Amino acid sequence: MTDLFSSVPENASLQDVLITFPHASNELLKFIEKVMRSESPLSVGERELIATYVSALNSCEFCYGAHLNFCVAFGIDSDLIKQLTEDLGSASIEPKLKSLLAYARKLTLNPSKMLKVDAEEVYRHGWDERALFDTVQVCALFNMMNRIVDGTGVSADTINTNLTAQHLEPLRKMSYSDLIPK
Repeated sequence: MTDLFSSVPENASLQDVLITFPHASNELLKFIEKVMRSESPLSVGERELIATYVSALNSCEFCYGAHLNFCVAFGIDSDLIKQLTEDLGSASIEPKLKSLLAYARKLTLNPSKMLKVDAEEVYRHGWDERALFDTVQVCALFNMMNRIVDGTGVSADTINTNLTAQHLEPLRKMSYSDLIPK
């Protein structure tokens, strides 16, 4: 991507940006860790799927590629993710999870148009308010992260999406705070 900041290396990764601008990076990574890895009615894989889906909707190649890897590490089929990005309605995914993705889609693309009926559709599929709130947090977080990544010129070329089984276990164990060396 284009060099938008002279202080950030060419073909910068997100890690490069966070290290270059550390004033809020640790707090940001702690928040990401809380949203994506703390106890929730949503599994880690489901949260990563929402993050990946939102990133696809925003055409954020870096976040899409990075979180596609996390999805695979947490047992989500990469072909399913491609189906979701092409057409959520016809994707072969359980209706319960599809209701959360539909909510995240509308919140990403038309945030000022959210209605009570949108939440009721999620509840009708068996989710509670905590699950919906966690979906909103993941959606909001990745709309923000997509802007940080694209706004700082982070390169999608720094993501390897051809992972082998040996790469998946470290992803499952990784903490987001590991992005900044101690």
